[in-house]
Amino acid sequence: MSATPHLAFERDIVDIEDQIAKLRNLASKHGLDVSDELRVLNGKLEVLRDQTYNNLDPMEQVQVARHPLRPYTLDYVSGVFTDWFELKGDRRYRQDEAIVGGWVRLNGESIMLIGHQKGRDMKENLRRNFGMPHPEGYRKALRLMKLAEKFGRPVVTLIDTPGAYPGFGAEERGQAEAIATNLREMARLRTPSISLVIGEGGSGGALALGVTDRILLLEHAIYSVISPEGCAAILWRSAERRHEAARALRLTSSDLLRLGIADEVVPEPPGGAHADWEGVMRSVREALIRNLGEIANEEPGRLVARRWAKYESLGAWAEDGAEPEGRS
Repeated sequence: MSATPHLAFERDIVDIEDQIAKLRNLASKHGLDVSDELRVLNGKLEVLRDQTYNNLDPMEQVQVARHPLRPYTLDYVSGVFTDWFELKGDRRYRQDEAIVGGWVRLNGESIMLIGHQKGRDMKENLRRNFGMPHPEGYRKALRLMKLAEKFGRPVVTLIDTPGAYPGFGAEERGQAEAIATNLREMARLRTPSISLVIGEGGSGGALALGVTDRILLLEHAIYSVISPEGCAAILWRSAERRHEAARALRLTSSDLLRLGIADEVVPEPPGGAHADWEGVMRSVREALIRNLGEIANEEPGRLVARRWAKYESLGAWAEDGAEPEGRS
């Protein structure tokens, strides 16, 4: 990976990291023993990382979720799974590079993996459309889910998108219909399914891969009907109020767990997933193996019934001016 772009709230962390790097460089050049000094600085760094990342406000969580060096779906393919065999195309229009999918093995078991894919540079982002799928991407995803159902294999989806692509061509080719069809078909898919939000879970573009038996979120991932900037622009006609919007949207993993939308929050290493790829891969692998093991042998009819009950129980409602009932 290239040098890490740092976020504004990480300034003190960066200062200590720079001190450590300079001290190591000095020791290397002059053969000095700086082990005691490094031990003190590394201790300070660990404490500061914990304090910083345990006290992020919602908009800072959004910044971490969008960090350009967070692992993407294809990074998890190589870090968590084995025997990747990619399947392409929706058999109707074209191959959409914003969604990748195919067979993998997890702990020796064959599963269907599907996920959003962003790019690392401008050239790849143009190819991947910045992780915003066209309708053919969602139709490809559904084709692969149906293939997994045919062979009785579980489905795992990795969610990381600002949202579905809203361009004219995508709308012309049935973007809303493609997303709605995925919602319906995932709800009645007769095979175990798990979704993991690894970065941004944005709007219907995320939900089209998210109607699963278990919803997991990485600790610093977000999941929301709209971005804070978009919400602020609509409600207050000013993106400057994005911090207020982020708080109101309840989009952090802890909020979603408390509201009953997320089933589990997968911990990230100190400093976030972008700071320690190996650490987050271990956490993700453990969480997926455990959750798949708990639902792998569920009878298909019971699986679908429990999935329907899960989503019917979300939210709150009110009648005749009464206070909302349901999950809060």
